[in-house]
Amino acid sequence: MGNDLPMDRAERSFGGFTLFPSTLLMTVVQLFAAGTDTTAATLRWALLLMAKYPKIQDQVQEELSRVIGSRQVHVEDRKDLPFTDAVIHETQRVANIGPVALPHRTSQDVTFQGHFIKKDEWEKPHSFYPAHFLDKDGKFVKRDAFMPFSAGRRACLGESLARMELFIFFATLLQHFCFTPPPGVSEDELDLTPRLGYTTNPSDHKLCAVSRM
Repeated sequence: MGNDLPMDRAERSFGGFTLFPSTLLMTVVQLFAAGTDTTAATLRWALLLMAKYPKIQDQVQEELSRVIGSRQVHVEDRKDLPFTDAVIHETQRVANIGPVALPHRTSQDVTFQGHFIKKDEWEKPHSFYPAHFLDKDGKFVKRDAFMPFSAGRRACLGESLARMELFIFFATLLQHFCFTPPPGVSEDELDLTPRLGYTTNPSDHKLCAVSRM
């Protein structure tokens, strides 16, 4: 019956624009396609980083065991898992899977038109350092310089969904598995060189997933 509606009744308003059903459907498909690719790329980086830095992986799993135990992970658990949340954020910072322009930075601290711009916002910009998102008491801290989903009118429409997916998938995987390099490969030999494409993925690699159950 919906196909018999007059065109003006079948139209939908979206962000101030009028979308016909076919356009709306294509927009939704593109949102899910883009979200799947970027979320998968971030998880690839996260698991690779866990295998490369086993002590950090141990801390995530200790927190998960203490707070979650063997029950299913829920979105509401994020607030009680500050270290796990910090690891996810630091993965997004380091991986930078969606570069959209040439990098811009200052060579030194500078004040421009009354705005102070630091040379770098991060204590250890070239290291995987989850403490970037933790205070001295181990509580999670939001950082204004962290903008993996962009900002303003260019902000990602799927940000809320992506944040939820990354948390649920990562926490559940680390709850059930320990990720290690394959036999004969050391942590130091795991390559963090990115492979450029539509998104920035890790170079080809293999990992072992060992059940914790």
